[in-house]
Amino acid sequence: MSDEIIDSQETAFGKVEVLQYPALSGSSDARSAESLFYVSQAGMRLKKVRITLPAKSSKVRFEPGALYYMHGDLEIKASTGGGLMRGLARKAFTGESLFVNEIHGRGVIYLEPTFGHFLLVDLDDDEITVDKTMFYAGLGDLTIGASINRTVAGLAGGEGFFQTKISGTGIAVLFSPVPMSEVQVFELNNDKLSVDGNFALMRTKGVDFSVEKSSKSWVATSVSGEGLLQTFKGTGTVWIAPTQGVYDKLATPSGLSELAGPPGARSTNT
Repeated sequence: MSDEIIDSQETAFGKVEVLQYPALSGSSDARSAESLFYVSQAGMRLKKVRITLPAKSSKVRFEPGALYYMHGDLEIKASTGGGLMRGLARKAFTGESLFVNEIHGRGVIYLEPTFGHFLLVDLDDDEITVDKTMFYAGLGDLTIGASINRTVAGLAGGEGFFQTKISGTGIAVLFSPVPMSEVQVFELNNDKLSVDGNFALMRTKGVDFSVEKSSKSWVATSVSGEGLLQTFKGTGTVWIAPTQGVYDKLATPSGLSELAGPPGARSTNT
């Protein structure tokens, strides 16, 4: 059985596809087979990203260690992604690597497989701000930098002072904590979105991020049980992952028992 294409984006720069393996069943090691059984029962599937470059002038950049294999007239080059100072700032502020690998030429590239999830975002002279370490690869003319959260909004909201900013034209490949089917997309038109927790994945240019009280007064906020809310205002798109906190709790020893309790008795913060 061939790999299944579960997501795809194509531009003049090339094509990016997310491939999903059929159920794995070839292990000759009993311990590996046991792990594969539980992974299969949970519905998890191994995935990898395939990138097709159509011309010698084409290029894709990706995080170090992400390359799996490639075929064609292709050459790997190391880059700071816009200069040494930009690379140092990206590493210091966002957690991304100082050096990024670029592959130039014509051919097909496969990136390392994972049981995790990928989001493909098509940018057309646009800009998105994403959680730190989400950037995995970029096809086309993209710039990766740092976005500064104003005042103490990022620290109070759990995002930190810096996030990753991706701008330009091309396809951004992002590593996601949840599958795309569990991501909710909100289109804001001079509107406001409030989130109780830090499970907002990304936002487009034109949407401002801040942290606000859940009620008008500090007294009401302190007794409401909601505390501070991540707030997104403006015109643009916001992606959130409501199930992210559920998976994080399930990974803890007491997570299942907490999730079995009344919803109001647990926090949605991750």
